[in-house]
Order: sequence, then structure tokens, then C-alpha cells
Amino acid sequence: MTENMEKTIEHIQSVGEKLAAMRRQIRYREVGHDSSKLKEPELHVFEEFTAKLKNSTYGSAEYNQFLKDMKPALDHHYKNNRHHPEHFLLGVSGMNLVDVLEMFCDWLAATERHADGNIFRSIELNTERFGLSEQLADVFRNTAIDLFGKEMSE
Repeated sequence: MTENMEKTIEHIQSVGEKLAAMRRQIRYREVGHDSSKLKEPELHVFEEFTAKLKNSTYGSAEYNQFLKDMKPALDHHYKNNRHHPEHFLLGVSGMNLVDVLEMFCDWLAATERHADGNIFRSIELNTERFGLSEQLADVFRNTAIDLFGKEMSE
């Protein structure tokens, strides 16, 4: 085996180790996602507002009023869940890749809870809401299409 092949194999193994570390973090997030909603001071608020939010349109005046009504619980939720841009003083710029991945998956799942949910509309609204770059918004759109099907784009 040549020295270059050995170096290539070392590189492949090193990348694998880094991906394994990411996978451990993703698994940790998978198991613990939004667990703060299951206890006070969030529990009673989310119990009251989940159905209301489902029947509202994301980003609408009604939806935004619900968020205002939920503010104390949401403040607690954001403080305890780093997949929300509100957790960081710098918003999305304070997040790491695992935070961003969990945030995107949260957006996808949230669209399933709204009667008129649409991930592409959510990406559009959240690009403005959180000051995302068009490049990151494109990555989100591409991921939604590539991983979850072209029918989402129709």
C-alpha cells in the first residue's frame, strides 16, 4: 500500500469519526426534543394552544396573536431548547449544525400539525423572520425535496 493510500484511508476514517460524533448528538436531540413541553411552566400552555395553532395559518395575524398569548411559556421553551433561534443572542448565527438540523426537522414536523402546513411557505416566512441567507434557505428547500419527496414542492 502506498503512503498516499494510507493517508486516504486515514482521512476516510477521520471523516467517519466526525460523522459518528454528529450522529451521537443527533440521537441525543432525537430523544430529548421539546421535552420541556411536557412539564410546567409549558405544559398547560401547550395543552391549551396546540389545537388553536393547528387551525391557524403559520405567520398569520391570528397565529402571531397566539404566540403573544403564549409568551411566558415560549420564553421558557426557547431558553431551554437550543434548536430555536430565539435561544441565542445572535439567532441562527449562534447555532451549530446540529441545532440547525433539529430546527429544520422541527419546521417539517410543524407543517404536519397545521391544517394548511407547507414547508416551502415556512422556509419563506422563516427566512424573513430569522434573517436567513438565501443560500441556507436553498439548502432547506433542496433537503425537503431530496429527502422527503418532490410532491412537497407541488
